[in-house]
Amino acid sequence: MTSALNRRHFLEAAGATVVGLPLAATLWAQDAPSAQSAALPPEWLNPPTEFSQAPFWFWNDDLSEAELLRQIDDFREHGVHAFLIHPRAGLPKAIGWMSERMIELMRYAIERAAERDMWVILYDEGMYPSGSSSGQVVAENPAFRTRGLVCVDLDEAAPGSEVQGVRIDAEGKPDLAVGQTLVALVRRKSDGHRLAIIDRPAREGRSVIRGLHFVDDDPPRRTDRREVPENQPPGADILNPESVACFIRLVYQRYYDQFGPHFGKTVKAIFTDEPSLLARGAERGMIPGTTGILEHINRFLGYDFTEYLPALWYEDEPEAEMRRRDYNRAIQARLEETFYRQISDWCGAHGVALTGHPMGPDDIGHLRHFHIPGQDIVWRYIEPGKASAIEGAQSTQGKCASSAMIHLKRRRNLNECCGAYGHNFTFEEMQWLAHWLLVRGCNLFVPHAFYYSIRGPRIDERPPDVGPNSPWWPQYKPFAQATSRLCWLNTDSTHVCELAILGRNDRLPWQAAKVCFQHQCDFNYLEARHLWEDARVDAEGIRIAGMHYRALIVEDDVPEKAQEAIDTLTKAVRVIRWNETMKPETLLGAVDKLIRPDVQVSPAAPDLRVRHVRKLGTDYHLLFNEGEGHLRVQLRLAAHGRWTLLDPTTGDQRLVTSNEPLSLARHEMGVLAIQQA
Repeated sequence: MTSALNRRHFLEAAGATVVGLPLAATLWAQDAPSAQSAALPPEWLNPPTEFSQAPFWFWNDDLSEAELLRQIDDFREHGVHAFLIHPRAGLPKAIGWMSERMIELMRYAIERAAERDMWVILYDEGMYPSGSSSGQVVAENPAFRTRGLVCVDLDEAAPGSEVQGVRIDAEGKPDLAVGQTLVALVRRKSDGHRLAIIDRPAREGRSVIRGLHFVDDDPPRRTDRREVPENQPPGADILNPESVACFIRLVYQRYYDQFGPHFGKTVKAIFTDEPSLLARGAERGMIPGTTGILEHINRFLGYDFTEYLPALWYEDEPEAEMRRRDYNRAIQARLEETFYRQISDWCGAHGVALTGHPMGPDDIGHLRHFHIPGQDIVWRYIEPGKASAIEGAQSTQGKCASSAMIHLKRRRNLNECCGAYGHNFTFEEMQWLAHWLLVRGCNLFVPHAFYYSIRGPRIDERPPDVGPNSPWWPQYKPFAQATSRLCWLNTDSTHVCELAILGRNDRLPWQAAKVCFQHQCDFNYLEARHLWEDARVDAEGIRIAGMHYRALIVEDDVPEKAQEAIDTLTKAVRVIRWNETMKPETLLGAVDKLIRPDVQVSPAAPDLRVRHVRKLGTDYHLLFNEGEGHLRVQLRLAAHGRWTLLDPTTGDQRLVTSNEPLSLARHEMGVLAIQQA
């Protein structure tokens, strides 16, 4: 077994140096050995269309069948065989959300896709966030409007005033209006003030979603940072199961009634987009909640939260941070029950996959209800050359979705990426983002977005267009083919990995993960819930969904229900406790005592990312230079056999020897196949 000292000695071995070569002159620059190329599955060169990119297709202007068809054929000619229909700001009012005209146009696009062996994902909302059917849920029942908790300090509120939308009577007591409910009367521990906690609906014009239609019929192009005004439908109470049932009937059931014969065939999935407890434009001082929420919080946490309610508003309350974490975990669990599970069950019963992504980048708990778990990289949360690639909550999202896929026994996981990266976004950045995701296990690439129209202000609505209206569209097909090959490789394959990092339903730690990334020590995130629900835990480690984790890194506190499993693993010396003072070599040394290193690299290459999968009897190592310099490294692998380098862009291959240094240009991706001789 390799010790930490031996690993470090190998990583720091002299001899190999970084060289500066252009992209085409690295992995493919050297002459191929005289031996004949290895036989690879035909899907490598020509992956099935199910592994195509599925871009957001912004329907954002007056639509015509002829133009829809022209664009569909244009997608296909550029290697894109799927699309996600996304009604978007800029639609004329004549094409309203779920109107007969919109349904007619959707049917036309679906049928043309079916004729061309293409496939479609439907979107469940008129813009976003999901859950209100563009205001139709609240229009059907005003009681379904978004609700939340507000706090009124009764010792400070003046009689006859209004505080947080709550009237105070002449005696200084809450005078509740229709729809308002007193949750609790409590005292602050810090100063003894009396507080009234009220559950009430959001005010008119607050907690809304983005609308499909500009306020002006043809507004000018935006010339500053302000948004072009659009309608703002009210958000719905997605913590209320009756409100969500209404949403399902208005959207999901309507889709099935109209397009049911295509479900599970051309229509592969329905996309739900970051459901938000308070939608957009939430009121200051309002905390997510709904009628009866305190009973759920108490049941989930196993203790009475009433006396800790002030901590949700006042940071100087005792244990405020911990109590806020507890409340958030409980509220997210409630969201699973009312929203995600209900929609997932409906989709499962109607032969279509639920996909999309939750609000938080590390909300792994919600992903158990997705048939295709997903996340999204937008707003330059992740960028090449920035620490954000391996630091912070956003850096966890690639592994979040792929780990959920593995542990929940799903085939696919997706990422909606590139959204709102701005007009200065480049094709090189787009390729880097794709590689960032693919080497972390993503196998469904959903670019944001292909624009139907860039007329007027549409060009500035969450730019850029990364498809037909981009300067790189003429060279898009090889890129689309490359992502298809790598998505095929990441599907129905076994991830070779024996290390897990423990997470909670609403948080995935990143500090130990950063060390692992920088030392080619691959891992998956394991939601703690698996430890007491569906994993087998014994002295040999954790077994779940065909994976066997021989080591578990624990960075945060452990849920009480998981403690028995953690005790078993700790007794077997399979738990590695991470803290901020731990040195990287200490962590790696602890891992090496439990797991034989799968990949060793010389010299040390902190920017090299490696993913090892086994498919159809062949070991594949995805190699990605995530950094800004060129790499030239020697690899030592646990897998044995004949080495073949694969070019994802062309499908080309060449044999190499195991002692041959490999070069990767800045941001370059390659695949090393190891076949038994």
